[in-house]
Amino acid sequence: MYYAMSDLHGKYEKYIAMLEKINFSDEDTMFIIGDVVDRGEKPVEILLDMMKRPNVYPIMGNHEALALYILKKLTVEITEENSDSQINAETMNELIDWISDGGSPTISGFQKLKNSERLDLLDYISEFSMYEVTDVGERTFIMVHAGLGNFRKGKKLRDYTIEELIMTRNDFGTKYFDDDNIYVVTGHTPTLAITGKPQIYHKNNNICIDCGASYESGKLACLCLDNMKEYYV
Repeated sequence: MYYAMSDLHGKYEKYIAMLEKINFSDEDTMFIIGDVVDRGEKPVEILLDMMKRPNVYPIMGNHEALALYILKKLTVEITEENSDSQINAETMNELIDWISDGGSPTISGFQKLKNSERLDLLDYISEFSMYEVTDVGERTFIMVHAGLGNFRKGKKLRDYTIEELIMTRNDFGTKYFDDDNIYVVTGHTPTLAITGKPQIYHKNNNICIDCGASYESGKLACLCLDNMKEYYV
């Protein structure tokens, strides 16, 4: 079976509970559509578990992109030659902005790792896909964290910028493709902000699966792409 989750935001217990709920096995495939890190208590634990699962395919979210950018800076050995470029006001402001957006648990978990583990984790995040496309039965699913920013007919997925894919929110009022069997699956925009409910949102062949796992009133959602069944923890 093929599954998709998004915006776990450090909720390790919900992540494990979901895998158990769907009886996730080595024969299944899971797409995680960005924002594994930040806010929740155990983002690094989720990443370490994902790393051990060859059938879990991670997609870059804006929180991973920011974490990767700053953590790479913080792991560079500081010398007299590079101190001005590594420790400056810009870097400090970026770090403060990240912490204010929920980066503290990611930093804390990263600090607990051995140096070799830190490097392995950064290599893993750097290999996250910008998008994934998969055919399941008659349906084609385009999975991307935020949406297809600045969409136009005929625009190839490879021509989208990183910002258009991981930051620009999906327009749920737009049906992007004429083919009724093509679906765009995103996270990034909590369904709580769309409908006020922690339920997967469907409109115009757009499917939003960010049900606000990191919020008190939210849930972690999982969509089975084979039969469109929805699961919640």
